[in-house]
Amino acid sequence: MDVVAQDWGASGLAYLTGSPDGPPDFSRAAVLTMARDMAADLGGRIGVELDAAVLLSGRAAQLGLSRGGRVSPGGATRLLPTRHGWGAITLSRPDDVDAVPALLEREVSPDDTWSAVERWAAGRSADEVVERARLLGMPAAVLGEASPGQPVVRRIGAAAPPRTPSGLLVVDMSSMWAGPLCARILAWAGATVVKVESTARPDGTRLGPKPFFDWMNGGKLSYAADFGDPSGLRALLAAADVVITSSRPSALDRRGLGPDGVPARDGRVWLRITGHGADGDLGNLVAFGDDAAVAGGLVGRSADGPVFCADAVADPLTGLQGALAVAEGLARGGGELIDVAMAAVAASYAAVPEMRSESDCAAVAPATPTVASPAAELGADTARVDRLVTERSFAAC
Repeated sequence: MDVVAQDWGASGLAYLTGSPDGPPDFSRAAVLTMARDMAADLGGRIGVELDAAVLLSGRAAQLGLSRGGRVSPGGATRLLPTRHGWGAITLSRPDDVDAVPALLEREVSPDDTWSAVERWAAGRSADEVVERARLLGMPAAVLGEASPGQPVVRRIGAAAPPRTPSGLLVVDMSSMWAGPLCARILAWAGATVVKVESTARPDGTRLGPKPFFDWMNGGKLSYAADFGDPSGLRALLAAADVVITSSRPSALDRRGLGPDGVPARDGRVWLRITGHGADGDLGNLVAFGDDAAVAGGLVGRSADGPVFCADAVADPLTGLQGALAVAEGLARGGGELIDVAMAAVAASYAAVPEMRSESDCAAVAPATPTVASPAAELGADTARVDRLVTERSFAAC
């Protein structure tokens, strides 16, 4: 029996890949092998044992998800056959749903949103579908449009002696899955991690299923930020050894909260996670894990065409890649800005040769991850974090 296929089936990832009324798909089984290699490399650097299978399938286990074929396991993204090629659109936010009439060039919302979107897309090319969706600010992707890419590293400050994450101050300004997972891994490695959220617009996953939010954010200090007066947040960023963001770079730069707007600190590593890249128009594109995976070509196979590979798989793969990039940056002495694009990460995994779709291996449901502690209430540690910033400021004098 093929060990790679057996591992894919036992991990829960085969259970999440394929048509809902057909057999599980094993064509992407080598993705888990590659992810395990990365997790082992990262774990060896930071002294933490990481289970790649649980990191990739844990959310689906917590939410009771299963494979949906052209419908993502979470239900918010669809693979759309078009007149030429395949595309994907995500309708996970209220604003995305509200934009559907404009997408379809009609005055009112259709009775059946997805059926109307599918009919509309069928008469256009994938490029046309995605271009219009992106014009309206919707997450969308053409299948396989992204190229494989490694993290892009730029020098932005002075280096410090090589370090590991243990004992460092990490400011997690990211949301959803990829960035929070990266920060959670650094917390497991002994870093003090501060999760920054706006009281007006907290991390969207805080409002969703609590087990997933706790899994990603338990063990972090919670800091409530006022983005209308970001002076306190800017002081926190100035004190940080590592900063993780997932917002559009231009939005942070306008508030003076980007790497060029914060006072330098020797050895700081600034990690920017984006959907499609940080430069130019790419930096303004919105992406979620499922449509980013489609952009990278990381999909499974079925008799009826491409299907979603696992659950928002670009998210946890990017979280792993981001944590490894931070660990490598710290080992080099830091003073670096590191850009990681979810679509490029997905494309790197999609470049691994596919296997046979059919297998005699069992496809079991994913295992539910252990959640050691609940996440803090929003802003519960703001005063404590302010004191920590003051202490670090005095120590630096």
